[in-house]
Amino acid sequence: MTQIHFWDAGAPGYRWMQLTEQLAISKGLATPLQTRALSLVAAAIYDATIAAWDSKYTYNRRHPAEIDSSVSAAVTASASPSYPSEHAVTAAAAAAVLDYLFPDQAATVNGMADQAGWSRIMAGVAFPSDVIGGMDLGNQVGQAVIAYASADGSGQPFTGSFPAAPGVWSSTTPVAPLAGTWHPWVLTAGNQFRPAAPPAFASNDANTQYAADKNLQRTNATNHLAWFWQPGFFQPWLQQIETDIFQNHQDSNAPRAARAYVLETIAQHDATLACWDAKYTYLELRPPQADTTIIPLFALPQHPGYPSGHACASGAAAAVMSYLYPADALSLQSMAADAGNSTFDALIHTQLDVNVGLSLGAQVGQQVVTRAQGDGSN
Repeated sequence: MTQIHFWDAGAPGYRWMQLTEQLAISKGLATPLQTRALSLVAAAIYDATIAAWDSKYTYNRRHPAEIDSSVSAAVTASASPSYPSEHAVTAAAAAAVLDYLFPDQAATVNGMADQAGWSRIMAGVAFPSDVIGGMDLGNQVGQAVIAYASADGSGQPFTGSFPAAPGVWSSTTPVAPLAGTWHPWVLTAGNQFRPAAPPAFASNDANTQYAADKNLQRTNATNHLAWFWQPGFFQPWLQQIETDIFQNHQDSNAPRAARAYVLETIAQHDATLACWDAKYTYLELRPPQADTTIIPLFALPQHPGYPSGHACASGAAAAVMSYLYPADALSLQSMAADAGNSTFDALIHTQLDVNVGLSLGAQVGQQVVTRAQGDGSN
C-alpha cells in the first residue's frame, strides 16, 4: 500500500520530475545542464503520454474492475482506457532519460520504474499487459529523446580561456561557456533574441548601474528575497507548476499535466541558452568585480553578469505559465520579477541585468507559447 499510494500521488510525471530535480541538485549540475535535464525528462514524459493516449483510444480496453466486479481497486482508476498504463509509460520514458543523464543511478532509477508500473497492478487498476506494453512504449520514446539529446551540442569540450583584462569578465573556472551554442528546443538558435550590448565599462551609464548596487540599503525583505532564490531558479518554478497542476485538477489528466511540465521546462531551458549566449558574448563584469567596495551577499557565480540567469529563466516561465493559467498571470509575473530582483538584492547583478533578462525570457517564453498554440491541444 505504501508503494501504491506513493506512485498514485499527483500526475504520473509528478514523482519523476521530483526525482530529476533531486538528482540535478545532488550532482551539482551547472545551470544550463539543470534546465537541460528537466526539459529532457519532461519531453520524454509528454511524448510518451501522447503516444499512450493514441493507443488507449485505438484499443479502448476497459480497466480490470470494469470487466470483473470482484476486483477491488485500492485507488481510483484513470478516466482513460486501461491499455497502456500511463504510469508505466511515464516511468519507462523518464527512467530511460535519467539513465542517460545519471548513469551511476541506473539501478536505483530502473528499480523505481518497475515499482511505479507494478504498483498499478497491485492497486487493481491495470492488467500486467497494460504495464508491460506501457513500459515498452515509454522506453522507445525515451530512446528517441536520448538520440535528440546526444546531438544537442552539450557534450562539446571547451578549449578556450578567459584571462584577466581591464573591464572584461574573466574566470579560470567558467560555467558552461558554450551553452549559448547548444541546440534549443524552440528557438532557431541561442542568439535569436540576443539583446543589445550593455553599457561600456567605465561609461557614465555603466557607472550609474553599479552605483545603484553600491547604494542598495539592505533590509530583511531584500535579504530574504536574495537567499530564497539563491539555491536556483528552477526549484520554485517546478513547485509552482505542480501547485497549478493540482489547483486546476490536472493531476488526474495526464496529458494536460505532462504538457504543463514540458512547456515550462522547455521555456526555461531555451531562455537559459539565450541568456548564456549573451553572457559569453559581452563578458560583462559583475558589480563586485567592477567596484570592489560592493560586497555581495554570497559568492559570485562563475559566469558573466549580463543578463541575469534567474531573470531570463523566470521571465520565460512566467510567460508560458500565464498562457497555461491566465487567472494567475499577475502573481506569476510578480514571481518572475522577484526572482530577477533577488539577484540585484544579492548584489551579484545590476538592475539592467535583471530588466534585460526578464525581457529576454519573456521573448523566449512567447515563442514557446506560439508553438504550444499550434499543438492541437485546444
